[in-house]
Amino acid sequence: MKLIYYLSIVAMATVSGSAIGQVTKSSWNSSNPFYQTSTLHMHAPAFDKIKNGDFKPAMEEGIRQQQREITAIVNNPAAPTFENTLVAMEKSGQLLDRVESVLNVLTGAYTNAELQKVEEDMSPALAANSDAIYLNSKLFKRVEAVYNNRNKLKDAESKRLAEYYYENFVRAGAKLSEANKVVMKKLNAEEATLRTKFGSQLLAANKAGAVVLNDKSELAGLSEAAIAAAAQNAKAAGMDGKYLITLQNTTQQPELASLTNRATRQKLYEASINRTERNDANDTRATISRLAQIRAQKANLLGFKNYAAWKLQNQMAKTPETVETFLGKLTPAATARAKQEAAEIQAMIDQQNGGFKLQPWDWNFYSEQVRKAKYAIDESQIKPYLEINTVLEKGVFYAANLLYGLTFKERKDLPVYQEDVRVFDVFDKDGKQLALFYADYFKRDNKRGGAWMSNMVGQSKLLGTKPVIYNVCNFTKPAPGQPALISSSDMTTMFHEFGHALHGMFASQQYPSLSGTATARDFVEFPSQFNEHWAMDPKVLNNYAKHYKTGEPMPQELIDKIKKASTFNEGYAFTEVLAAHNLDLQWHSLPANAPLQDVDKFEADALHKTGLDLPQVPPRYRSSYFNHIWNSGYSAGYYAYSWTEMLAHDAYAWFEEHGGLTRENGQRFRDMILSRGNTIELGKMYRDFRGHDPEIRPLLKARGLE
Repeated sequence: MKLIYYLSIVAMATVSGSAIGQVTKSSWNSSNPFYQTSTLHMHAPAFDKIKNGDFKPAMEEGIRQQQREITAIVNNPAAPTFENTLVAMEKSGQLLDRVESVLNVLTGAYTNAELQKVEEDMSPALAANSDAIYLNSKLFKRVEAVYNNRNKLKDAESKRLAEYYYENFVRAGAKLSEANKVVMKKLNAEEATLRTKFGSQLLAANKAGAVVLNDKSELAGLSEAAIAAAAQNAKAAGMDGKYLITLQNTTQQPELASLTNRATRQKLYEASINRTERNDANDTRATISRLAQIRAQKANLLGFKNYAAWKLQNQMAKTPETVETFLGKLTPAATARAKQEAAEIQAMIDQQNGGFKLQPWDWNFYSEQVRKAKYAIDESQIKPYLEINTVLEKGVFYAANLLYGLTFKERKDLPVYQEDVRVFDVFDKDGKQLALFYADYFKRDNKRGGAWMSNMVGQSKLLGTKPVIYNVCNFTKPAPGQPALISSSDMTTMFHEFGHALHGMFASQQYPSLSGTATARDFVEFPSQFNEHWAMDPKVLNNYAKHYKTGEPMPQELIDKIKKASTFNEGYAFTEVLAAHNLDLQWHSLPANAPLQDVDKFEADALHKTGLDLPQVPPRYRSSYFNHIWNSGYSAGYYAYSWTEMLAHDAYAWFEEHGGLTRENGQRFRDMILSRGNTIELGKMYRDFRGHDPEIRPLLKARGLE
């Protein structure tokens, strides 16, 4: 049965201009492939029933429904109240939200040409739908009336919602003249189209940039399992007998730490940095240059000197100047350490009579040798103790149990979009179901790079929904029959992304717009980076770090070496991140009258200006494949990773001062941070927990850069 038939049933159920809000959950769930009843008020997508062709008509119907709902709010003859305006808006657009959420799962983690086409076709329509709401003068007058009476509202969360809507309307351009609103709508539509185009170009560039090798000798240094995986990749790509190394989204690639063949390292590195600069259909430079220009023009239209100044208004940092000052405090220590590390690596090369100067493709290979020489440790010693399923169940889940009392049970009855995906019921400390959790960890050609968390369904008391949350990563999948052994960095990523998941699971808000992870960019990475600390906590580590063959725990001697080496190479690691922070900030500090930029020249000038143009330390992401800032919502906000790292280390210092990993401490963190969503001003939220504003010293200490 076609989805459009289900949608027509829903449309006929419209009462007083509101469709979804008036439809009973049982009738909706029983027939719609985007929902499958799993528990009371918790609905997971029925992936086994959804067809690619369902998405476009479903989204079009979702847009029509939301516009009918908004029209009903605008035309309501009653005076504007919190209930008939803001609560009504919170209830609007539920079909569109659900369909778009499922589409986002697939286009991010399991896409194809048909889904990409839907995304491209619908992005201007989605932008227009948003404009039709936030640039609606009559609707804004109602929102403004409620906002002006916000101090009379019955509770703090309702007052926060009034502030949230008013600020969002103003930020979107609600106070613009009608002529300027027309201009803004055109810019929004073009930006939406180009963002989607960038995402498609980057995915194709990542796939096309994979390195093909003809002889096994070219892979010398990789483990037999990694070589087998490369052979399997090539076979799957129709190149039986060859070897294929696929690209991750970062500049440096994990294989560069092991490959002994310098020519192969150079080939892989250059494939990575040039993936989107080949003067072909996947070259993103024209796309991002125009995106930066559009954003500057939008900011100017709204009365701001640049996009960063506009974007940072509702962040913890507030202004680009605050961010510049923050990054400026970190850069000298990071680059000085990176130069020391470069000298150590060059000494190692010279000691081996290498006869060449250190290049970026050499760094990870020789830094591993320096680490081994200094600390008698390398990743090959660690990986056998990090089997992915054990890390998840006896590490990530175990820490959540110790801190928050959560328990997990795998579900085999729910459909998934790809066979590697696992699904778990999450139970709260009282045994009641809290959430559903999807885990999708292995790299695929049709998955975008990086790691992320998002919701298929968000928590809301108003809508009666519980969270359905997923984590996606890009770890190398082993060849059939081989164990999935991951690196220490991958292990940290698992804890990181699950920190986001906890932030979503513990949401306890009335209104969906304020729920869970719906916070500022420079706060939302705080729970995830905080959760990384538990990976090396003795209680947790001893429970999951078991040898995949023998089951023996990781030796204390190896643990001590890992901790001793924990700040090794931090100069490099932090410098590459700071370079990316600064690229983002400078792209989004362009004035509206700036011409289209020569991307490579702009990048070189930006790095030189900030003292981050170290030749052996490229940015973690070059401008042309910097997905975070062009297509993933981190525009003028990538600094948030280091800002929230400051919050995370400072908050962990509180735990150290109060007994470390205990249920009592975990409950306090849940109550004061993880369950609060965006219901209070975020600076106040942090101060209430910590007792003072965040301090930078714990961050520098953790990175060994004091």
